[in-house]
Amino acid sequence: MARFTVDGAELAYDDEGPRDSASTPLVLIHGWTADRHRWDHQTAHFSPHRRVIRLDLRGHGESTGAGAPTIDALARDVVALLDHLGVDRFIPVGHSMGGMTAQTLALTHPGRVERLVLVNSIGRMTYSRARGLLMAASTLVPFKLFVAANIRRAFGPGHPRDEVETYIRASASTPREVVMTLYAAMRAFDVLDRAGEIRVPTLMVHGYHDVQLPVRQMLRLATGYQDAEIRVLDAGHELPLERPEGLTAVLDRFLARP
Repeated sequence: MARFTVDGAELAYDDEGPRDSASTPLVLIHGWTADRHRWDHQTAHFSPHRRVIRLDLRGHGESTGAGAPTIDALARDVVALLDHLGVDRFIPVGHSMGGMTAQTLALTHPGRVERLVLVNSIGRMTYSRARGLLMAASTLVPFKLFVAANIRRAFGPGHPRDEVETYIRASASTPREVVMTLYAAMRAFDVLDRAGEIRVPTLMVHGYHDVQLPVRQMLRLATGYQDAEIRVLDAGHELPLERPEGLTAVLDRFLARP
């Protein structure tokens, strides 16, 4: 693990794999209340032959810093890290909130993004009026209950309960200010009408049982893309944890495309 300081935050990151590889580096971006270890399986698979960079977003995992007020701010952190490492062209792979960050990178730095991978991510969070009221009300309950409810429903049916509880505890260790600030940032995120501006080959992988960000919202986003490949796996919202081998295999095939 290495560290890089940007705008008052110290970001923990891993930079693995050969620097002289002809393959474009992967940049792995985790989701809300998670950390860079969501990508352990993918890092182990790709780093022997391709440069792989993964980071803990500010306030998450081993990184410091207050919660970013917008998804754009997270994207700026990623760009600052890549500039520090001398990486120009890259392939962002983002899960959930990380996918929102990856889309922002593709829109703000189109000349640097070679391909794009979105895992359980969408372009705009959309709810019915009743669901929206429920989501707003959920922020009023005790913090640990709020986190537990969100993480518990992120996993698909039948996932081992002890593993779910482990990830609930890990998520609850994320500072409250970081969790709630980024919760608001995700709800404000909206690039749905700009999807057509992203012209690079894009892989969208989603869990069929995802109730956090339902698959139909991913499909709505996909209709705007110029070149989108869609894969739906038998999992919930936490694909990197629920189906790590399946996700890696799908990603491997996508990266092998000419």
